[in-house]
Amino acid sequence: MRHARPERLQALAGLLDSLRALPGLTERQTGIFYVKSRAYLHFHEDRSGLYADIRLGDADFTRLPVDTMDDQDRLLSLARADRLG
Repeated sequence: MRHARPERLQALAGLLDSLRALPGLTERQTGIFYVKSRAYLHFHEDRSGLYADIRLGDADFTRLPVDTMDDQDRLLSLARADRLG
């Protein structure tokens, strides 16, 4: 599974804008977010769709699908809960 290409990330423009608004997240490259110096969230693609890897708390990355609006809402809710406490 490869990192998502910029043209594939265009389908997630609204989600990316919402993630950019969360406190403490820094987007170092399009779709690659850090908290301080630690990788926090990035996207992958394969034939089956787009996926996000998110590090919630001190856990390892959790992979979630982000193809549908429901998937994207779930990811955003998890990120908000994690970042806003």
